[in-house]
Amino acid sequence: MSTLTAPGTTDVPQMSHRQVLEALSGLLLAMFVAMLSSTVVSNALPIIVADLEGTESGYTWVVVATLLTLTATTPIWGKLADLFSKKLLVQLALLIYVIGSFIAGFAPSMGVLIGARALQGVGVGGLTALVQIVIASMVSPRERGRYFGYLGAVFAVATVSGPLIGGLIVDTSWLGWRWCFFVGVPVAAVAVVVLQKTLHLPTVRRDVSIDYLGATLIASGVSVLLIWVSLAGHQFEWVSAITVLMILGGLLLLALAVLVEARAAEPVIPLHLFRNRTISLASAASLMVGVAMFGSTVFLAQYFQLSRGMSPTRAGLMTLPMVLGLLASSIATGRLIARYGRWKVYLVAGGTLMTLGLLLLSRLDHQTPLVAAGAYMTVLGIGLGAVNQNLVLAVQNSAAQRDMGVASSLAAFFRTMGGSIGVSALGAVLGHRVAQQVSTGLAGLGISPAKGGGSSIPDLDALPPAVREVVVTAYGDAIGHIFLLAVPFCLIALACIVAIRETPLRTTLAREDELTAPAPEAPEGAEVAGVR
Repeated sequence: MSTLTAPGTTDVPQMSHRQVLEALSGLLLAMFVAMLSSTVVSNALPIIVADLEGTESGYTWVVVATLLTLTATTPIWGKLADLFSKKLLVQLALLIYVIGSFIAGFAPSMGVLIGARALQGVGVGGLTALVQIVIASMVSPRERGRYFGYLGAVFAVATVSGPLIGGLIVDTSWLGWRWCFFVGVPVAAVAVVVLQKTLHLPTVRRDVSIDYLGATLIASGVSVLLIWVSLAGHQFEWVSAITVLMILGGLLLLALAVLVEARAAEPVIPLHLFRNRTISLASAASLMVGVAMFGSTVFLAQYFQLSRGMSPTRAGLMTLPMVLGLLASSIATGRLIARYGRWKVYLVAGGTLMTLGLLLLSRLDHQTPLVAAGAYMTVLGIGLGAVNQNLVLAVQNSAAQRDMGVASSLAAFFRTMGGSIGVSALGAVLGHRVAQQVSTGLAGLGISPAKGGGSSIPDLDALPPAVREVVVTAYGDAIGHIFLLAVPFCLIALACIVAIRETPLRTTLAREDELTAPAPEAPEGAEVAGVR
């Protein structure tokens, strides 16, 4: 057992490769649970909402609730990681996820299910932020890339297996949709046990001042804005009095949060971080990547189901080229960064490939050869794999160890928030364009749009051949247009990446100025703990 010396005098002893892999096994299980929680219910939601006698509004809120709490709590979890035991926080996040899963699995109504999904989002937000933070506490930036590659692999597996597992559960009569929420519980339980046995991190116990007001204002401001972008165009018009009130309310709450954070002893988001050029640019790039990535790729399932007539399971398999490209790219770039110490070139290349991939996917229509669609998705996946984790690596390399938790969580926070904005805004554009094209097509057939529909998701098998062709064409062309709209956001992300100044990856956990700074006097009540 080693001890941790006073902060600012020396670096924390690093773990061996074997110790890192042992601890990483529990962290990867935790990350798999986080990713699985959203993907496993994607194909089951229509059946779940119908069984609980829910409405279209309820369907929306089942999705929004998780995304809302996940995004709003991510920076809070990051700050807690700088103050308390990271291992205990990961285990707490897993416990919250398990409790939310049990409540969702036994939910008797839509209201209970929505509340349970919000609770799940709190746990998933913790896991999303903390896994990367814990890795940053074990491995120096120079070696961190190859371990981040394993996170990309878990993301790929969860993305592919989640919808397949969910579809299998729903189609199995003796299981039913409730097991979509129970299936992750055993994995979470194993992760808790593995982490308890393998994860040993040095912690410093000290008196802390928790910024409750700042945390509340940040979570409230972000929540109001996310609720607006999630419901605008569905529950109320984009240009309306409610829109004005929600935007002003959200911005006012965030402005108050900035004032509070500037004066807090332990701010949830230290404002001095944004004076760092790399952190500011990487955060902006993460926001734009979220808009471009989540805001466009989420509609691939609709493309394959509604424009190409595939089943949900087959539609999930069709995204395999993108997932495999992401997997190969994240692992390869991580190993190359660890070997040569260069990272910006992979970010620039990844951003370029992301832009190219979106441009290629903008060519999609209802007749695009599936081989070509697969090639386009592969290009996008390779770009995403080179960008996602390496943006976090750039932030962590610039941040001081004392701010590692909150700095790491910022990239995830902005990426998730961008995804929420992108899904809602681009989804509204998609709905409007499809309705317009369907109405025009039906009018050409001499069918009144009011009778033929066009405002709701259709059942292709129930449509006459001529009407089916109109709907298939509308979705194929409209979804291709969505990818074109995502390109400018990707270009902004690429511009931010190019503007980042590359600095050598340090081989120590602590930054050079932390190693050479004089040790501060330990505050009264502070206690140095051993590795745990």
